[in-house]
Amino acid sequence: MVAIGFMTQFIFRSNEEMDRVALIVILIAVTFSLGACEQKKLDSISNDRVTPVIVTAVTLGEQEILTSKDYLEQHIYASADINRGKILSMQCRTCHTLEKGGVTIVGPNLFGIFGKTAASIPDYSYSAVLEASNFIWTPRALDAWLAKPFAFLPGNRMSFPGLPDRKDRNNLIAYLLQKTDSDIKKDGADSTVDIKD
Repeated sequence: MVAIGFMTQFIFRSNEEMDRVALIVILIAVTFSLGACEQKKLDSISNDRVTPVIVTAVTLGEQEILTSKDYLEQHIYASADINRGKILSMQCRTCHTLEKGGVTIVGPNLFGIFGKTAASIPDYSYSAVLEASNFIWTPRALDAWLAKPFAFLPGNRMSFPGLPDRKDRNNLIAYLLQKTDSDIKKDGADSTVDIKD
């Protein structure tokens, strides 16, 4: 009964009251829709801020070339879990050897890779894009390569989907810095962990 009375009052309101109610409803709708648009705009801005920029061989730019020992003194690698890096290196070892004088399996031997120009190991058939790339293997370059090899250098032949976790990449790179450099003592005396195989 009350509902019918309310509806009757609403129906018989003056045109002026109806116009005012309609205007209020329209203003509320416009306010909510503008707020939603602004929220989407803010979300896209904040997402752009957190979305990492993908480094490629083209955007890598000039790099500072250090010794493996100097890289290992940087906090990012000094605090890395070398044992975890050694475990992760098993993925590398399916195609690469890491020891000095190691043979070529599917990919080239990686001993002494840091500081070398890409595609510079003799007697290995590199892809045309890698031969033309002309970048230096530094931890930064390797980090970008390991994250998404095909995004870093489209057209390369490495059949590796990537290692998405940055901490794992840091661990692996720290291990490789030690393992592939003959100047790093591997007896545990001057390294962060004993990495004898």
